[in-house]
Amino acid sequence: MPVLNRAAELQGEVTEWRRHLHENPEILYEVENTAAFVASKLKEFGVDEVVTGIGRTGVVGVIRGKGPGNRVIGLRADMDALPLSEITGKPWSSKIAGKMHACGHDGHTSMLLGAAKYLAETRNFNGSVAVIFQPAEEGGAGALAMVEDGMMERFGIEEVYGMHNMPGIPLGQFAIRKGGIMAAPDRFTIVIKGHGGHAAQPHKTVDPIFIGSQLVGSLQAIAGRNADPLRSVVVSVTRFDAGTTHNIIPDEATLWGTVRTHNEETRDLAENRLRQIVDGIVAAHGAEATIEYHRQCPVTSNHDQETEHAIKAATDVVGAANVDPDVDPSMAGEDFAFMLNSRPGAFIFIGNGDTAPLHNPRYDFEDEAISYGISYWVRLVEQRLAD
Repeated sequence: MPVLNRAAELQGEVTEWRRHLHENPEILYEVENTAAFVASKLKEFGVDEVVTGIGRTGVVGVIRGKGPGNRVIGLRADMDALPLSEITGKPWSSKIAGKMHACGHDGHTSMLLGAAKYLAETRNFNGSVAVIFQPAEEGGAGALAMVEDGMMERFGIEEVYGMHNMPGIPLGQFAIRKGGIMAAPDRFTIVIKGHGGHAAQPHKTVDPIFIGSQLVGSLQAIAGRNADPLRSVVVSVTRFDAGTTHNIIPDEATLWGTVRTHNEETRDLAENRLRQIVDGIVAAHGAEATIEYHRQCPVTSNHDQETEHAIKAATDVVGAANVDPDVDPSMAGEDFAFMLNSRPGAFIFIGNGDTAPLHNPRYDFEDEAISYGISYWVRLVEQRLAD
């Protein structure tokens, strides 16, 4: 079947919700107004149960179908924005300085709200669906917070599904793959402690900038010479802070960066080699270093059977020619991984068209994707809860 007629009818209303959320972004767990907006809409739709405060500020709504059955599937959207200043110039641009929806979570939330409205109207399924609205996806592990708050057990969720927009994938298309679809995005901070002095007398110093510069290049050996070339790993130094002026070699330099991998073996190797490389180079120059290495969310890994269910639902909406069942994995991270580690499920990309990339101040969610997203959610529910 194509896009649902009712989803197309809801397009204008859901677009208004999306633009309202876009104008009023909130970050991490501080999504009280967004959560209140979501809870209010769910109650307005006649959702059977609306629970707030899951995982601190998350919201879960339960919609019961017309038919018998105790099975429950979960559908998840993220609510939080990014600490970024918007420069789109759109009439619905962020009203809050230094915050914007630069990853499309406003669109994700609105599409799931649209699906919740449709499902509450029709209830053409057996069992129940739990619509999950999550805080703090952007680095706050909000998915883990909801799981640790007992969400899966409390609502009896047996399968869980997520969706994310993707610039570069055409509107009206979906993409997915079995297994790892997004990476484990770990972070590191390296503080090099040397001995500063006059820039005209470097021989009397232990120069942390020189040492740090060697580290920036040497860490690339992890991907180029240590990891199996068939197993993806990306090591990026993204920030280098040191010094105060032209003629002083400082005492310290600090490097920030990220390591991204698609399996636990490579993840372990990358962390171990980073520590060895730092310790070795720093010691060779008579300096010291401290390393803070933080493992963020795990690899977002789709379960095989649930991926097939997702492909079937997407195919029913847009046709097989518009569903890529084996998309290349992304090296970006996604904390929906915590939910997939708790329950079987699948994470799918929905096309956002030829827009600015995610996490860019020029990005905006493409409203034309809304009817496709609503239709996908509805078809997934009606197929999985048909028996």
